[in-house]
Amino acid sequence: MLTPLCGTLDGSTWGDAMGFMGQFRQMGRWIGRPILTRTTKRAARHGPRTLVVTLDGTMSSLEPGDETSIGLIWKLLTEEGSPSDIVTYYEPGIQYSSWRQLRDVIEGKGINQQIRRTYGWLASRYRPGDRIYLFGYSRGAYAVRSLAGLIDDVGLLRRDVATDRNVVQAYRHYRMQSDAELRAVFRRLHCHEAVPIEMIGAFDTVKALGMRGPLLGPRNTMETDFHNHGVGGSVRRAYHALALQERRVAYDPILWCPDRDWDGICEQVWFRGSHGDVGGHLSGSIGSRPLANIPLVWMLDRAERSGLILPAGWRARFGCDVDAPSCGMNQGFGKLLLARKPRVVGMEPSERLHVTAAHAGGPGYDMGIEPNLIA
Repeated sequence: MLTPLCGTLDGSTWGDAMGFMGQFRQMGRWIGRPILTRTTKRAARHGPRTLVVTLDGTMSSLEPGDETSIGLIWKLLTEEGSPSDIVTYYEPGIQYSSWRQLRDVIEGKGINQQIRRTYGWLASRYRPGDRIYLFGYSRGAYAVRSLAGLIDDVGLLRRDVATDRNVVQAYRHYRMQSDAELRAVFRRLHCHEAVPIEMIGAFDTVKALGMRGPLLGPRNTMETDFHNHGVGGSVRRAYHALALQERRVAYDPILWCPDRDWDGICEQVWFRGSHGDVGGHLSGSIGSRPLANIPLVWMLDRAERSGLILPAGWRARFGCDVDAPSCGMNQGFGKLLLARKPRVVGMEPSERLHVTAAHAGGPGYDMGIEPNLIA
């Protein structure tokens, strides 16, 4: 069982929360900045290609020095000299552009539209033989996992019928969990027979949708409860980097619980640091980058082993230091999230503790986690 969405106040006060309101004045750099998508179109027209989807976390950025690990992956794959058979898609999470969007940012509204957009992009480009890689951080990780669930449940539209209308219809079948026979007919008429997903790379998956908090209204999860974020038959490899020291219950992690008859590879590894550290969303805490690079390098290594071709010498770019400071849990909107409790570790057989979190003096060691969980 995962930690429930409840908890106690831990080391925070309402004074801290109200003081946070003053920090809104520092968020002007997001005002007026639209949600963007970026797609590379330089892949060869003939032969199999690699389609890479990268969905970022809330209020993410591609500004130099401010990228999350998802942004760094996208930039690595799109730089000059990278393999020409790679087609990439990047989309940030919800952006703060006006006060009216504050609640949307906190509650994570808009994820259904994001999944539909990404599904439409993938359907309009996929050709049999192409290889698919999905990467996401935070709510973006939830989105790519749900995208894979959509492909599992309904199928991926063929390019010749990947119209807006059919994308909406496919999503309706997924959302309403329509009759299995109706879905089978839709799949047979409009979708590829089988679409393997080589890998999902998730950085600290959280739902954080329709959540309640000390300054928010009632919880409403009806818009997202239908999502299939498990690991299905189309997925060959599933890798999940998790934040061992995150305590905000609103960021409760959503782990994979693979069925026993699933024959893929699943690794869920806990790393030192908070949600922001593991996803590289450092909010200006530049000194935390070497800590954030540890799960990033681990994920890229798993991607390379899964067949994704990366630029030569990529490891040297991401210096790692387990003793680098954490970016913490009280930056940005973090101060609003007062309910906190430790995360539960070791409930799934696929979980492991990364060696950098298990060494003497590390958080795993201090928490008394079983030695057999060490990766």
